[in-house]
Amino acid sequence: MSHHQDRIIFFDTTLRDGEQSPGATLNVEEKLTIARQLAKLGVDVIEAGFPYASPGDFEAVHKIAATVGTETGPIICGLARATFQDIEACAKAVKAAAKPRIHTFIATSDIHLEYKLRKNRNEVIAIAEEMVSYAKTFVDDVEFSPEDAGRSEPKFLYEVLEKAIAAGAKTINIPDTVGYLTPSEFGDLIRGIKENVRNIDSAIISVHGHNDLGLAVANFLEAVKNGARQLECTINGIGERAGNAALEELVMALHVRRQYFNPFFGRPADSEEPLTNIDTKQIYKTSRLVSNLTGMLVQPNKAIVGANAFAHESGIHQDGVLKHKLTYEIMDAQLIGLTDNQIVLGKHSGRHAFQTRLKELGYELLDTELNNAFLKFKTFADKKKEITDWDLESIVNDEIQQPPEMFRLELVQVSCGDRARPTATVTLRTPAGEELTDAAIGTGPVDAVYRAINRVVNVPNELIEFSVQSVTAGIDALGEVTIRLRHNGQVYSGRAANTDIIVASAHAYVNALNRLYVALNAPKTTPAATAS
Repeated sequence: MSHHQDRIIFFDTTLRDGEQSPGATLNVEEKLTIARQLAKLGVDVIEAGFPYASPGDFEAVHKIAATVGTETGPIICGLARATFQDIEACAKAVKAAAKPRIHTFIATSDIHLEYKLRKNRNEVIAIAEEMVSYAKTFVDDVEFSPEDAGRSEPKFLYEVLEKAIAAGAKTINIPDTVGYLTPSEFGDLIRGIKENVRNIDSAIISVHGHNDLGLAVANFLEAVKNGARQLECTINGIGERAGNAALEELVMALHVRRQYFNPFFGRPADSEEPLTNIDTKQIYKTSRLVSNLTGMLVQPNKAIVGANAFAHESGIHQDGVLKHKLTYEIMDAQLIGLTDNQIVLGKHSGRHAFQTRLKELGYELLDTELNNAFLKFKTFADKKKEITDWDLESIVNDEIQQPPEMFRLELVQVSCGDRARPTATVTLRTPAGEELTDAAIGTGPVDAVYRAINRVVNVPNELIEFSVQSVTAGIDALGEVTIRLRHNGQVYSGRAANTDIIVASAHAYVNALNRLYVALNAPKTTPAATAS
């Protein structure tokens, strides 16, 4: 097996660690949609989930392994604690992939040993050896992580890693589980492993890090300089707490500054050979997809994929960019697949033109999805003279990301004004097929709509987030509404787009309520412990 010391392996954990972001829960079909796009993006490894955690996670990993894990596709990886049952579940889930991987972990820091595992160092070494060997009986490709490596005693860490490699681990992942390290410390940690683990040349060094201090990307780049060759990251940097290292930032840092990084790979500084397998033109589309499906909006000033990343407000900057792009731009927006907001279709465009343009944008829709999306397109085209690529993406995402339809919104009508009490009337079709109508007064039109919907649905919930984003500029722009509801500590998101914000708000709310309703009526499962 080649150890890829001449390039970076991108290990995407959006579907595992990214999904541990509060409120970012995805269903099986949504995970599959993201996995297909990650394959187009060119990631080397997809960590598809934690199979033992729940039947839903198992099913998602299994489906992704069977459909995305092709011979020419990425490695499909599942996470497993260092226990027999976790590893067995993981092995079954990834079995259908052409290139399956089991990623097993156990904590190695004294604080975790004492308070979480209640085991001594010798017991942890024995477990790591035994479980890597056990995983190896199912797959050839085993990855091992010493959880909380950043706070582990170095000599003990070296010993655990040496034994894990001897037992068959081909990748050794070093997690900064709590996002505590600084770049120079992370670099020193990787260099120490390179110099002190005797069989380290038999494995790839990987890194996993959280962004609690905003240092995850900087830490990873320092790790690369010291010999790390696999980077575990997520799209838009989503993940537990402050998130993970952002894939798009790492890819573009290695691309834009490759003259600086080339020598660390044994290449001439001026080599134009890419340092990654990532298709950068897929970055923006992947970012939008993950944002839409998880309901986690990208902040406007986010590096690489934020709405303002290539916008220039300052007059002196605009003048400079108009004269020569390189005055204030270190990369071209087209490099990440951000095309000009071109007008592509109007109300006279036919179904074939609509379908053709969607294929060009990378969308393959089922017949029912295509029909519904086309009907929405025609409705919006009547209200909006020109439909852009961004509008199309919003319409399509709105269609393919719907939760199972339990309650269906049939009518929403609002009355409001500065001298009026905001009042809303809604009609919903229930799961039993019954049409119910109710009305409510609220502090504003959206509040009134939500109160009226709640009266019909009658499922207790707490609205914890409501956000509106314009898809394009202009008074007739589509508005995307994302909301989050909380029920018994669980968060459910809903999203919808419409030229009418009130209508979009109502649909987004019903979407979230449908997810909540499905969850309340699903078989109960016991979640497993979370990981690095």
